[in-house]
Amino acid sequence: MRFVRWGARGSEKPGVLDRHGQLRDLSSLIEDLAGDVLGALDRVPTEGLPLIEGTPRLGVPVAGVGKVIGIGLNFADHAAEAGMNAPVEPIVFLKATSSLNGPEDDVILPRGSEKSDWEVELGVVIGRRASHVDEPEALDYVAGYTIVNDISERAFQLEGTGQWTKGKSCDTFCPVGPWLVTPDEVADPQTLGMGLWLNGKQMQRGSTATMIFSVAEIIAYLSRIMTLEPGDIIATGTPPGVGIGQNPPHYLKPGDVMELEIDGLGRQRQLVRAPH
Repeated sequence: MRFVRWGARGSEKPGVLDRHGQLRDLSSLIEDLAGDVLGALDRVPTEGLPLIEGTPRLGVPVAGVGKVIGIGLNFADHAAEAGMNAPVEPIVFLKATSSLNGPEDDVILPRGSEKSDWEVELGVVIGRRASHVDEPEALDYVAGYTIVNDISERAFQLEGTGQWTKGKSCDTFCPVGPWLVTPDEVADPQTLGMGLWLNGKQMQRGSTATMIFSVAEIIAYLSRIMTLEPGDIIATGTPPGVGIGQNPPHYLKPGDVMELEIDGLGRQRQLVRAPH
């Protein structure tokens, strides 16, 4: 199933796409796509729900996000374009939850930004509490999959004090969605094609098949460091083609349009705007 949250920012309601791709209102059945609901999405009834007319704004398709966890340099070819060795264990950073953004909301460059960059990533949403999980059972803790644009300000990230979280956490720098797709519709999270287009030109092309650490490995690894809670989002890394890897490097500017797609998970589109 494909779940969404729709409506004005801060007032989103839960919804689901029916088998015809029509948006249905879930708000009479569940308060939101958050907490224990995420571990029981297969038991949410979806028949006979009210149809939502028009094309409402879609928000982040999960509520109550406690953590957004990023995995750095998780594609060998992306590590090579960044001039870095492939890691021997996952590189972990955090994105502030205040960076969360709807899949088609504008991206606002921060003041002083000169090196903001794009990154299409497979997002994994945790469905139930996970602590010290073994790898063979790790995927049982997944509520669903989505798309994350892990936008990064490279100067904030790599220059000066060089703090990854600082470069990843600017407001609007974490578009998520459009859908939360349940695992039954994703036969294997390690076989998904992914791409990103900037102003109509494809910049990134890759597949989750080339991830260094699989989704199951990442969940098991993280669960030994911190407890994963329902609604936590893991951004699992990006394939080559980011701006910092271009020759010469190419970064986002006001007026740019990013479009992202992952097989079976839908498509995002964001307009880049100047700082307020």
